[in-house]
Amino acid sequence: MYNTSKYIVLVIFLTVTVSFQSCKKDWLNGKPDKSLVVPQSIKDFQALLDNTTQTFNNSQGCGLGEISAGDFNITFASWQSLFTNQEKSAYIWEETSDFYKGETSSDWVSSYKRVLNANVVLDGISKVNPAASDIVAWNNVKGSALFFRAFDFFNLSQEFCKVYNSSSAQNDLGIPLRLEYDINVPAKRSTLQNTYDQIISDLKSAASLLNTTPLYKTRPSKQAAFALLARTYLSMKSYGQAGLYADSALQIQHDLLDYTKLNVNSNNPFARFNAEVIFQSIFSYGIFSTSKLIVEPSLYSQYSQNDLRKSAYFLSLAGGGVAFKGSYNGDKNLFGGLTTDELYLIRAECNARNGNIPSALSDYNALLKTRWSGTYTNFTTTDPKLALSQIISERRKELVFRGLRWTDLRRLNTEDDFKQTLVRTLNGQTYTLAPNDPKYVFPIDETEIRLSGIQQNDR
Repeated sequence: MYNTSKYIVLVIFLTVTVSFQSCKKDWLNGKPDKSLVVPQSIKDFQALLDNTTQTFNNSQGCGLGEISAGDFNITFASWQSLFTNQEKSAYIWEETSDFYKGETSSDWVSSYKRVLNANVVLDGISKVNPAASDIVAWNNVKGSALFFRAFDFFNLSQEFCKVYNSSSAQNDLGIPLRLEYDINVPAKRSTLQNTYDQIISDLKSAASLLNTTPLYKTRPSKQAAFALLARTYLSMKSYGQAGLYADSALQIQHDLLDYTKLNVNSNNPFARFNAEVIFQSIFSYGIFSTSKLIVEPSLYSQYSQNDLRKSAYFLSLAGGGVAFKGSYNGDKNLFGGLTTDELYLIRAECNARNGNIPSALSDYNALLKTRWSGTYTNFTTTDPKLALSQIISERRKELVFRGLRWTDLRRLNTEDDFKQTLVRTLNGQTYTLAPNDPKYVFPIDETEIRLSGIQQNDR
């Protein structure tokens, strides 16, 4: 949402970020000519990107989708106590007219704030002529900004656009592709094809500029760009490309955690920035609190007794049922970044769909061995449908509460073998979301619609 007054304030905030550490004691009381320091150097622009509160350490990029994805339930009392109406609405797949009730869409606005940040950096760094000794740092800044923009564009596309269909993408509505920092340029919706083309273009450019591995996992890398390309192509059902980029990312590093070496019974079994994390990002809404969230029993029952994730991911509640505790962020905030375990499953699924069953099961079994207590017996089959079914089932169990289930439902609902109807009951009333329902797309922010005049989603 490019509300002019809000974004002028935001640009001012971004320009002073680089000087915050040196003048934070008197910043709020400082005069404008002292605080408005315009970023000019490579170091300045890297500082803007490293302001992780503004970028991805406090992200809301995929929260509404996770609320709607049906992997948990809450009581009516908990639902009534939710702080925002959009959380309540996402939980019951509410109609457009009652979805926000005057609230600003957190997912929409926070994403476009970060897009603006990326565009400010891209514009600024283009005017810096680096010395030979600064080329690597210059490339990292530009590549990082492109990656951040693509990450948000992708998440926005999964919530505010139809599922990708190559036969209709040229006509389906995409998101506004803000590629400049000038807030006065009118917003308009691109086509869905243009949206995905831009995401892929940004990521391929980022991959050519970024270091193979990052200095910090809150910074993107070549591996992260490859991983997000794999995720993007998977959502498009372009399985050849998805498998290719998953493999490219895993060629850089393919570490998996050995769950037998974790204290799976602790409240936070996973360390932040653990060996599987490629890029760090989180999302958080009040509805995800362990005191509210009750894991869907049919999901929990899919974990066998020897599966260490049953203890590592879930916490028994005093009143019955289980809550989720297995965030790769190491705390109550849900992890929404990029990991090697996701890549193993992408590569496995793509190989299964493309007929390479031995390679698909090799990745499947390599992952499961690290999650198993006692002796793990390799799963074997020559049946392509059975292999794919096992991998899809494993994907749901492994990547639970990672902000990925909504995207998976959207793409898999077009296949008879995997489509499903979501059902929730609240205060005696039953709510359903059928496969391919128009409510698999969320309403665009009401203020954005009012100010820019772009078309609201038909749902």
